[in-house]
Amino acid sequence: MSLPTYCTPLERIAHLSYRLFCYGVLFFLVMPILIIIPLSFNAEPYFSFSEGMLNLDSSAFSLRWYQDMVNNSQWINALKNSLIIAIASTFLATSLGTLAALGLARNDMPLRNLVMALLISPMIVPVIIAAAGMYFFYTKLGMGQTYTGVILAHTVLGVPFVVITVTSTLVGFDHSLTRAAANLGASPSRTFFKITMPLIRPGVISGGLFSFGTSFDEVVVVLFISGVEQRTVPRQMWSGIREQISPTILAVATLLIVLSILLLVTLELLRRRNARMRGIRE
Repeated sequence: MSLPTYCTPLERIAHLSYRLFCYGVLFFLVMPILIIIPLSFNAEPYFSFSEGMLNLDSSAFSLRWYQDMVNNSQWINALKNSLIIAIASTFLATSLGTLAALGLARNDMPLRNLVMALLISPMIVPVIIAAAGMYFFYTKLGMGQTYTGVILAHTVLGVPFVVITVTSTLVGFDHSLTRAAANLGASPSRTFFKITMPLIRPGVISGGLFSFGTSFDEVVVVLFISGVEQRTVPRQMWSGIREQISPTILAVATLLIVLSILLLVTLELLRRRNARMRGIRE
């Protein structure tokens, strides 16, 4: 954006300094992530750029580590476990979080602020503390080192995202629509699926995507609760860094970056759709 012609030289210098500062912050935030992508195509088993890569020699680039990932049964099992746990926990977190948000939106809800604080507390409490508490709790219940324990733990971490996103879509919700449906004889379930759900769907989907991303990327709770059979992709990466330094980790990290970008694009599209539904022009 160009500055107005009446700006003084001092204002122009301040504006240029501000833009340079923003670009610098963006560079230090994004570059550590993007540097992984070219390294994942390194033909040599190193975590640094080879001389051939710096000279853009085509023989220095290879899909070797992606092929190693596909042919490695440990990575494939980890990917299956991550998908099973993430999908199951997302379904539970989305269902429970949506019901909780609808309850919190009611004016006659007792202790609403306290319940809201408890529901979003997993976002505030340090993950290491939550993981330690879950470990002792689920172990007492016999759910340690089980799929059920990991799924429930990730559900707890995903519910706050759903509650917050659905609650934001319920701001300004016209409850006269549901009352009108009830007066016309519609059952509560029919009113929910025909009137309420279409209006809050962007928030529900956004919360579900946040929950899925949180579960797929989570490693601390998995280290405490899961066993060998529930090893997920982040835990496999953690073990790989400690036990065997293989660039296959960079290939997996690149795929996770692509997945994160797809989730962010989807969330942005949902945000714009929600803005259009509310009549907000950008």
